[in-house]
Amino acid sequence: MDVRVKPATELDWSTEYLEAIIAVRVVDGVDEAIAHIARYGSSHTDAIVTANEATAARFLARVDSAIVLHNASTQFADGGESDGGEIGISTDRFHARGPVVSSS
Repeated sequence: MDVRVKPATELDWSTEYLEAIIAVRVVDGVDEAIAHIARYGSSHTDAIVTANEATAARFLARVDSAIVLHNASTQFADGGESDGGEIGISTDRFHARGPVVSSS
């Protein structure tokens, strides 16, 4: 085990890292993931990668973020172009929200 790798703590979930650091949590199902996002997320961009359409639909309907994606990279929200349209990087909460699904 790399000495730079250590178990995440409760503090990690509410820390915004401004460098190449990640904190990973294994959850027991989509509902626990949604609860974790609701408590610790930034409400900016969240994604689910799954082939299960019912799980994806539950995630898309329940996660309250400005951008919610299914089988698409969160890099679409980095200020670049997505299908010809720009997705901004503002962390404000907009009135219009909805799922973004990759067409590939």
